[in-house]
Amino acid sequence: MHSRTRLLLTGAAIALIWQLPYGQMALYPLTLLATYVHEMGHGLTALLLGHQFQEMLLHADGSGMAVWRGDPGRMETALIAAGGLLGPTLAGVSLLVLSGSTRFARALLVVLALVLLLSMALWSRNIFGLGFLLVWAVVLLLAARFLPAAGAALMLQLIAITLCLSWFTDLDYMFSGQAVVNGVVHRSDSAVIAQALLLPYWFWGGLVALISMLLLLLGIAVASRTPVKPKATL
Repeated sequence: MHSRTRLLLTGAAIALIWQLPYGQMALYPLTLLATYVHEMGHGLTALLLGHQFQEMLLHADGSGMAVWRGDPGRMETALIAAGGLLGPTLAGVSLLVLSGSTRFARALLVVLALVLLLSMALWSRNIFGLGFLLVWAVVLLLAARFLPAAGAALMLQLIAITLCLSWFTDLDYMFSGQAVVNGVVHRSDSAVIAQALLLPYWFWGGLVALISMLLLLLGIAVASRTPVKPKATL
């Protein structure tokens, strides 16, 4: 099967499973991993803009929160909010491109595990989040140790596709002015951007969804391209 076809079929299968009655439960570990990347997107964007990333909270209901401190302007506030919305897609596309070759697949799993452990030590502050990240780190390390290179690459692509498609399951969130985090109502990221830059939240949610879809298509195209074989002449 051509790699592009395999990636498209994997993406379609994940999107379909998410819509089934117990689909989100079946993909729960991957869904919560996307939440982790979403919150890291907020926190790392705040850090890059010169603010403090204080802590990250992950909850059993699949929600999360990144706590940061600073005195940002309107544009920086919007960028930090957008960093969470686009974080899973950007991370997923990067993984798709890097997992195109099986040569470094196992090493990349180790790197991902180390990133999880580092974020645990620096920012994770609740018991559930610590346990979840530790389990994922152990799974990635075991996969790197025991899976063949092709199996490691397949696992990376599964994680990557899930991250790339997380915007699809979050469409209702992107087009909503509110979000519920661990039972508490907060403004959605789209609403934060709207308050900072004007225009309604559904405009910014739609823009983020469009950018995410284009990035996904670009990532699939790059990851599945067929290398050009060298030609020799006599």
